[in-house]
Amino acid sequence: MSLLDTPGAQRLLEDATLLPSNLRECGRHLTSFLKRYLPCFYREEQREHAKVCVRGLLSSLERKTCLPVAIEREVDEKPLQYFVGLGLWDDEAVMAEMRRHVKEELASPQGILIFDPSAFPKKGQHSCGVQRQWCGRLGKIENCQLGVFMVYASEKGHGPIDRRLYLPEEWAADQQRRQKCHVPVEAVFLTRLDLAFEMLLRHGKDFPHAWILADDEFGRSAAFRAALRDEGERYIVDVPSNTLVRDLEVRRPPRRKARRGRKRVTPFCRAAVWQERQAPARWQRFKVRDGEKGPLEVRALRVRVRGKEGTEVGPEETLLIVRTVEEQPRISYSLTNASPQVPLEELVRVKLERRCVEQFFEEAKGETGLAHYEVRGWQGWHHHITLALLALWFCLLEKRRLGKKLPR
Repeated sequence: MSLLDTPGAQRLLEDATLLPSNLRECGRHLTSFLKRYLPCFYREEQREHAKVCVRGLLSSLERKTCLPVAIEREVDEKPLQYFVGLGLWDDEAVMAEMRRHVKEELASPQGILIFDPSAFPKKGQHSCGVQRQWCGRLGKIENCQLGVFMVYASEKGHGPIDRRLYLPEEWAADQQRRQKCHVPVEAVFLTRLDLAFEMLLRHGKDFPHAWILADDEFGRSAAFRAALRDEGERYIVDVPSNTLVRDLEVRRPPRRKARRGRKRVTPFCRAAVWQERQAPARWQRFKVRDGEKGPLEVRALRVRVRGKEGTEVGPEETLLIVRTVEEQPRISYSLTNASPQVPLEELVRVKLERRCVEQFFEEAKGETGLAHYEVRGWQGWHHHITLALLALWFCLLEKRRLGKKLPR
């Protein structure tokens, strides 16, 4: 018997079926959706270009740059290229309206603010901000641009809040390259951590939230975690497996009294080494949610620790370790300033929300053309990314409405 003949497979196929009426409704909803955003564009031709771009980004085109979109929509390519690359419309106004929309749809007291950097590989040297740097998409040092994204998540879904192009220090100081790429005067060098924190200060108070999440590029910075604590934020941030920690809960057998004036302390060790020493019984097993291939199950444990921050010892935090239940388990390490009274299951649930957002951005690069652009300038990058996030936001709303997989 074929796998497709099993009752479970047939139910999944039925759930994944999209009827013609569903698609017609999507078209009507897109028209209604765009009406909210079209007033952000100053001129009638800009509104028409915006509709063409968003519909093109939502299409089944393999490559969603201006030329194939113009051919598919049967319009002139050059005005579309100018609209995206140098058009005089305010992408910040579109993002502001999107933030209002996201808040209306998703706001929750238990909301989560997530910071996620994303790389865009590039072959040439002329695109704004491009240089050889770590490219997470390729898993190596490569020629690329880097953007920092801020996302809101709640039990109702996910939605984009903001995006910033990272401008390396060499670019920020090079007036000739700045002029060629139309980098505004107010765009100065800021680290990716600075960009994330600036977005938090600007938008954090507008979105009710209980948690901050970020990957290990942010979490490894003791200064970033300290800044979050100073703002009264509760965080779960990933850290590398070689992070040095001191176990504050270790149980040692009694030993002879230490010499006068000397205090016996637990030595620091790498987080990966510490977890290898833990007994199997210490791990707790959780079913977090249903994934694409069935229930997602993980094992997790936590311990109160102090981290080593240069030559100093950091404040008390909790080391959270999550290990997937599969043949080749993946292990992730995080630090959180959450109270010890917060259940471990809640910490695991919140931490894994970042993985969902990574998946959504992968879909954005494949489904709504987030990485499909040929612009070189500062303005062009922000214009294209804004339009792609707008298309993604529509897809996320439709996914909620249909209760099914993201339709192509």
